[in-house]
Amino acid sequence: MQLQYTTYHVKQPMQLLQFIEHALNGVSRSRAKAILSGGGVRVDRKNTRQFDLELRPGQVVEISKRKPKGELQSKFVKIVYEDPQIIVIEKAPGILSMATSHHAFCVKQVLDYYFHRTHQKCTAHVVHRLDRDTSGLLVYAKTLQAEQILEHNWRDIVTDRRYLALVSGELPQKQGSVESWLKDNKAYFTYSSPVDNGGKYALTHYRVLRTDGKHSLVELKLETGRKNQIRVHMQDLGHPVCGDIKYGNGDDPIGRLALHAYRLNFYHPMTGEPLRFETPVPKGFRLGTAQQK
Repeated sequence: MQLQYTTYHVKQPMQLLQFIEHALNGVSRSRAKAILSGGGVRVDRKNTRQFDLELRPGQVVEISKRKPKGELQSKFVKIVYEDPQIIVIEKAPGILSMATSHHAFCVKQVLDYYFHRTHQKCTAHVVHRLDRDTSGLLVYAKTLQAEQILEHNWRDIVTDRRYLALVSGELPQKQGSVESWLKDNKAYFTYSSPVDNGGKYALTHYRVLRTDGKHSLVELKLETGRKNQIRVHMQDLGHPVCGDIKYGNGDDPIGRLALHAYRLNFYHPMTGEPLRFETPVPKGFRLGTAQQK
C-alpha cells in the first residue's frame, strides 16, 4: 500500500515524538508512538522510528496516520503497541507464547520474522506467557535490558492484569475470591488443595459481569500468577471455564477455551511511563441474550 503523507515544517527545536503530538492536534502519546514505530514517519525524506530524534528548524517531517500494510500479516498475532524497547500484542487462541521445542510455531517466531522484515536489529524476549488456547494481551521485550527489568520487577511493574472467562452455569455469588495451593502431578495435571500441600499458593478474585443462567461472563484478577490458576480455581467453584478439555465439564458453546487476557497495565521498563491496554470482549463471550446483573 502506498502511504499518503502530510508534510509539516519544523519551526522550533523539539524531539520528534513531541512534534508528532503537536502536529496532530494533541493526539495521544500512545497513538503518536504507534504511528512512529509503525513506520509512518519520515524526516527529510528518510524513514525513522527514533522517538527522541532532535529536530532543527527548517527540517521537513512527513506523517502518515495509516500504518504500512503487510508488515505483520498474521491471523494469530496483532500488534497493539510498539516502541524500540517493547512490543505489546494480542494473541489469538491456538498459538504458543514461546516454543516448547525447536520447531514449535509460536508468537516469538512470528515477531522475530516481523522484526527481520522491518529491518529491526532485535529479537522478541519472552517476559510472561499465556496458554496455547488462551487469547489476549502479552508484552515482549525487544532488548535484553528491557527484558531484565520486566522479568525481575514484574510484580512491581504490572499495575493491573485481568482476564475474561465464559464459565459454565450461574455463580451463586456475584463476586468473591478463591485461594488454594496448586501442585502438579507427574502427568502435569494441576491439583488444588485448601491446605498447604507443598505446592504454590494461589489467589484469584472474580466478579460476575453477565449471566444467562446457562453461562456466565466473569472478570478475573490474579494476585498470583500460577500455572493453570484460573482454570483450576473456576473448577474449584464448580463453574469451569467453557471449552476447557483438561479441567472442564464438557461444556463448549463457542468451540474454544473461553479465556482471554483483556487488560494489561504496567510501567514502561525504561521510561517509567504508565501504559494501559485493553481489548474488547471476544464475540463468543458476549452472551447476546444475557441479562446484566
